Amino acid sequence: MKIIAPSVLSADFGHLADDLQMINRSEADWLHIDVMDGTFVPNISFGFPLMKPFKQYCSKPLDVHLMIVHPEKYVERFCDAGAWSVGFHLEAVEDPMPILEMIKAKGVRTCLTINPDVDVKRLVPYLDKVDMVLLMSVFAGFGGQKFIPETMDKIRFIKAEIDKRGLKTMIEIDGGVNTANAAELFAAGADALVAGSAVFGAENPEEAIRKMKK
Repeated sequence: MKIIAPSVLSADFGHLADDLQMINRSEADWLHIDVMDGTFVPNISFGFPLMKPFKQYCSKPLDVHLMIVHPEKYVERFCDAGAWSVGFHLEAVEDPMPILEMIKAKGVRTCLTINPDVDVKRLVPYLDKVDMVLLMSVFAGFGGQKFIPETMDKIRFIKAEIDKRGLKTMIEIDGGVNTANAAELFAAGADALVAGSAVFGAENPEEAIRKMKK
């Protein structure tokens, strides 16, 4: 499976509808939406008001990534706002299970995320309880960071655990993804790649998406 999810965080918000129409025309599979609160991460992005234009102008599934504290307060609202999947950080909560159940009850796909400094083994107990895990290959909060090479070993480890248990849990990678490393990431076991500046900063964004899928 080779899924490309352009991160709207890198889009031109002065021409948001145009960028979303480009995503519709392209071979992109999802639209990745990074929600930052200025507390869990040092940056602030956007919240519920922008979910409406995302849903209105983009025909691709909305893949919401919550980089926030207290995700339990907000996951249901993001589900109701049109999210196709909702992910939150394992290190932001004491127990992810009640929050995962809230998302599931809305009929939305679940995703559990970790930052690069969190032991990947912490995801293992939840592999059969989520639709997807998201491994950050940069530290959450800012776009344009360089890919952390150690992520490759984490992908292979999680993929082996998923295969060993016969699960269908997907692996998503976010951070520093580009046309140069996409093939290696897919080969290591990733199913979905989030790409921000590599798409919206490209001279030909649609061609960049096409290259990453190949």
